[in-house]
Amino acid sequence: MDDSAPPQDYEDLIRLVHDRHAKMSKTYQKIALYLTQNPNEVAVLSVNAIAVVCGIHASSFVRFAQSLGYSGFKELQTLYQKRLATAAPGFDARVKALDAELRASGDHSEATFLRDLVVRDIASLQDMICAIRQEDLAQAADLLEKAEVIYLVGQLRSAPVVELMRYILTMLGKRCILLDNGGGLATHVARTMGPCDVLFAVSFRFYATEVVNIVEEIASSSVPIVAISDSTLSPLAKSASVLFSVPEHDYTFSRSLAAPMCLAQALALAVAARVQKDSDAPRIPTVTGS
Repeated sequence: MDDSAPPQDYEDLIRLVHDRHAKMSKTYQKIALYLTQNPNEVAVLSVNAIAVVCGIHASSFVRFAQSLGYSGFKELQTLYQKRLATAAPGFDARVKALDAELRASGDHSEATFLRDLVVRDIASLQDMICAIRQEDLAQAADLLEKAEVIYLVGQLRSAPVVELMRYILTMLGKRCILLDNGGGLATHVARTMGPCDVLFAVSFRFYATEVVNIVEEIASSSVPIVAISDSTLSPLAKSASVLFSVPEHDYTFSRSLAAPMCLAQALALAVAARVQKDSDAPRIPTVTGS
């Protein structure tokens, strides 16, 4: 157990978890990921309920809290409860209200599937508005606007996000190179980046190995990295010059890309405002027929 005084507010606790994450055991890393991605649930659920969700014994949560200097999990949990008392209703509260409404109606039609997905996306987008910092948006837009070449990498479910960015940035006159996995050359092409370029990387759990490897290799150079991921504890976090954390929530069918796609469009629009020197009404050109 650490003899130093434990953090007394939520922000300091999260910073401490980040600082120690790399040296934690696999079990503690899984606990840390849940604690950073689900603060509202941590505030209101019992340690036994949280343990069931994570598939980890409750005693491990107690030991995790003690490793940070707390007497037990309840003492750590009070920081989350204080945060929740002053925060706006989050994703979980809105979705639980939706679930209760749907159960009460007894409606299981196809239209209900659509409504469920849309309401969850709206909640996720609202959470993102509160979580994304203006300073990070400005820094990322500046890096992308000033880059000689923007390299983009994202695979599996992340691929649509970087495809969208490549399209918009190209239409804005920016030189872009998509690091796709065709021919197995993505890693080799990435090594052609120079200090005046920027890497735009997107990856969510379970993180594509090649994307993580490229980000980690490029981080050893002086190339700036703008990243979108699902957690401040993701493999991209330690390497990114600017990291946008967009937590993913489980859906009945799949995880949605609505929030990261919206974030990518916002970044592209911010770049457009700089390129066009028009912050009031920047326009993104489109491909039109002859």
